[in-house]
Amino acid sequence: MTIELAKEQLKRSFGFNEFRPMQEDIVRSVIDGKDCLVVMPTGSGKSLCYQLPATVLPGVTIVVSPLIALMKDQVEGLVANGISAGYINSSLDDAEAVDVANAVKNGELKMLYVSPEKLMTYSFQQFLSTVTLSLFAIDEAHCISSWGHDFRPEYTQLKRLKERFPHIPIVALTATADKLTRKDILSQLSLKEPSVYISSFDRPNLQLTVLPAQKRKDRIIEFVKKRKNESGIIYCLSRKQTEKMAEALRDAHIPARHYHAGMDPHERSKTQEDFIYGRVPIICATIAFGMGIDKSNVRYVIHYNLPKNIEGYYQEIGRAGRDGLPSETLLFYSLGDVVMLKKFARESGQPDLQLAKLERMQQFADALICRRKILLTYFGEQVTTECGNCDVCHNPPELFDGTRTAQMALSAIYRLKQDVAINTVIDVLRGSLRQDVVEQGFDKIKTHGAGKDISFEHWQQYMLQMLNMGLIDVAYDQHYALKITPTGAEVLNGTKEIKFVSLAYMEARAVEELATNRTTSKRDRAENELFERLRELRMSLSKKAKIPPYLVFTDATLDEMCTRMPANERDMLQVTGVGDKKFAMYGTEFIRAITDFITERDKAGEKIQGTTQDITFAYYNQGMPVAQIARERNLQEETIYSHLAELYEKGYAIDITQFLPKSELKTLLTYLNEHGVPEKLKTLYDHFQGKYAYHQLKLAVAEWRVKFGERGVVRYE
Repeated sequence: MTIELAKEQLKRSFGFNEFRPMQEDIVRSVIDGKDCLVVMPTGSGKSLCYQLPATVLPGVTIVVSPLIALMKDQVEGLVANGISAGYINSSLDDAEAVDVANAVKNGELKMLYVSPEKLMTYSFQQFLSTVTLSLFAIDEAHCISSWGHDFRPEYTQLKRLKERFPHIPIVALTATADKLTRKDILSQLSLKEPSVYISSFDRPNLQLTVLPAQKRKDRIIEFVKKRKNESGIIYCLSRKQTEKMAEALRDAHIPARHYHAGMDPHERSKTQEDFIYGRVPIICATIAFGMGIDKSNVRYVIHYNLPKNIEGYYQEIGRAGRDGLPSETLLFYSLGDVVMLKKFARESGQPDLQLAKLERMQQFADALICRRKILLTYFGEQVTTECGNCDVCHNPPELFDGTRTAQMALSAIYRLKQDVAINTVIDVLRGSLRQDVVEQGFDKIKTHGAGKDISFEHWQQYMLQMLNMGLIDVAYDQHYALKITPTGAEVLNGTKEIKFVSLAYMEARAVEELATNRTTSKRDRAENELFERLRELRMSLSKKAKIPPYLVFTDATLDEMCTRMPANERDMLQVTGVGDKKFAMYGTEFIRAITDFITERDKAGEKIQGTTQDITFAYYNQGMPVAQIARERNLQEETIYSHLAELYEKGYAIDITQFLPKSELKTLLTYLNEHGVPEKLKTLYDHFQGKYAYHQLKLAVAEWRVKFGERGVVRYE
């Protein structure tokens, strides 16, 4: 029976009409008291897998979360849905923390969010032994594993939960975990016969694009300008880059801020809050940004630099399009990024592992086949068809025989005794007579000037392709000197041919990808105008409530409102994301905005989707008298009354006592209850000797049908 209650709660509290893939199975397992490991990509509804069971299970669910901002965001979202939740962390003073603890003791909270550090203190463990526990939910569970890409030592203590509370089920959740990490999580938490759920990692709403880094700052500005009013994150490798990129955007009259760990804590917190609340649309940040927020309407994520591994890249792009609407990801890729990241990997505590992960990231960036295939294969999913939503699928690469060009570069490296860095090799190839080149005698070698017809930037791209094909390597301990690999030696000796991706193709692809906004909604012009109006209303309501706009309704919910144009409570409650609490708080205002829009369009002579009755209701909902509605619509008054009667039967909010006093309505209902509805309305009219107008009889019949059901058929004449 509890799963049935959960299904009711799914709509009532969360506003969803049905489960997403795998959610129902996970919810069943959790309700049945089983330990679970859940691996689901960001935006797939992972949180609901523990939040929904928490609403129907007795006692309180303890949610382990790593960041204060994440706790705050989740709790605000739950409260907005009418679910009792709270958190205890360092942002509360002692008195506030005591109030939350007392609320848990009194059974007033269904969910309590805490950090792993707080959870494992002796005092908190003692506190937990005094309350009824239903579940432990461990979010960002990859932090438990020493192999996880965002390791947090405190998470390793969570294995003690099973020792202290052996009968309380644990559900561990993460967006990214390879086989080794999953195995580590199960072991560290000592889960008992756990159910393991691994969802598809595919995010088909995300468009994947990788471009060369040339002119990336200008291209980012061009990209952002074409996406006015949309929210986006631009990730940069260094703090300085975040500041420069944000400044460049502001110079182009685009509102943007930077975010990194070196900022004043108050300023950093305010920047994040302004982004969440929609006051600043664009953030240029280091990779730490975004983990602590659940902003659903980020429409694009840009990587200014190559990420160090696919796990990190996947988690970062996952911050776009959480609401399921089309969103874009854009990655810029340079030779300098590869050199720097390889240096970092070699200096890390796990150089072999980090270099291997970086190599997979490079393979993704260099892909000549569908990028989504590569991404999903990395996470263990086999895909046989092209995605049609990445740059490779949009514009298949053009190749040419690059053997001669590669031989030029390899010859120069060889004649320079494999003892100089990339830029010097390119200078020699281009025939530079710079002082240091001449002083070292590099202007005398045979290949000096051999590649002068190729620009410096194009040589960088060819060198990058050679590096990624394994023709050359970088000796980081020898001042980044280039070394020829055995494969490179085969090319130099003429025993192996290679192909380069055409740089003209790469440039053309960059121009086309940046010029095309593939996240443009499928809404038509009228629907798009309505969307903007609803977005403005949402912003106004969020400011009054002092909550982020997406906690009022997500973009996906607004999008569905524009498609359905619900004009009454029943239809509005059918919209995904509109639950009972949300409707009670905001439904009427959104219905008003929609009906206002419908009447404006109708007056302008524009066709609006929906029935003629729906358009009549839009006018009625504005408080317009029937006679005026008839004039506006160029219809007879009796036709409008017929519309209202039909709409009333369908559940639309129409006050029929406006047209028929309660005492008279009671008289008519009494008669209809005794005799049923006659086949012709004239029979009813004649019985009461013309005392009631036909429209009053129509409304009385509608009321009787709503209250007592239909016992006959009436024809509205």
